[in-house]
Amino acid sequence: MLSDIRVLAPAKVNIGLNVLPARSDGFHDIESIFQTVKLADVLDVSFINGNGNCILDGGDLILPTENTFSKTYDAFCDLTGCRKGVFVKLQKVIPMGGGLGGGSSDAASFLKALAYLNKVELTNELSDAVASRVGSDVFFFLYCGEDENGTGCAVVTGRGDIVKAIKPRSDLYFVLIFPNVHSSTKEAYGLLDDSYESGKKTSCPKLADLEYIYRGSVSEWSFINSFTSVLVQKYPVIGKALQDIKNTGALWSDMSGSGATVFGVYSSKEECERAFVQLRKSWIHCVIA
Repeated sequence: MLSDIRVLAPAKVNIGLNVLPARSDGFHDIESIFQTVKLADVLDVSFINGNGNCILDGGDLILPTENTFSKTYDAFCDLTGCRKGVFVKLQKVIPMGGGLGGGSSDAASFLKALAYLNKVELTNELSDAVASRVGSDVFFFLYCGEDENGTGCAVVTGRGDIVKAIKPRSDLYFVLIFPNVHSSTKEAYGLLDDSYESGKKTSCPKLADLEYIYRGSVSEWSFINSFTSVLVQKYPVIGKALQDIKNTGALWSDMSGSGATVFGVYSSKEECERAFVQLRKSWIHCVIA
């Protein structure tokens, strides 16, 4: 029986993010295309003696006692009855609070590892039950339908829990900048709610058109992230990063998720690498993804 496994947990970017006004329960529905990128956390998961223990070693990373790993482990144990102790060595590469889904991706990959080590079939029913207890973005990483290159892409709606996998484009090259800004999801939604209450709205493409636009020329993309304008207003450095990306000749650029990571899309590997070299002169936290 295998007692350890290494899995990757990829980041995602939002190619457009239409956040609808708050529902009666206070939550928001979204309409977006999520696509994974090469940037990824590394998880080494192994069995340890004892039952019911999930020990996490994140190096210098400090997480609260209740975190995405503990929630995933507890949900898996409750739903399957498997309670072997596990040790997780986490190499954190994806910036926390950057709008790249790192925590949710970690949870999804950890769940896959737990199922594999315990020889439990990861059914849709089990996946849904765990994801609903951990976080909405976990659904995407479980159902994004990775292609032969390991790239997943989907149209994501509802609270992030409705995932329609689509074939990812293989001709997109990304450069990401992480401005020295931490915008919490709570803050971002609060700023957006205030904007909506003041009568301001963003003109986003219709849900039915998202995949069609995605397949078209990148330079003609009309995607908009609802969070971008309100966060740029509060944190001008985000706008500076976006402008710098545009100045390198990116075909399209925007912020991912609720920020504050911004990214540019390029048509070739060579253009992407040239942009990276230029941007690194001003932005230390910049990667090709």
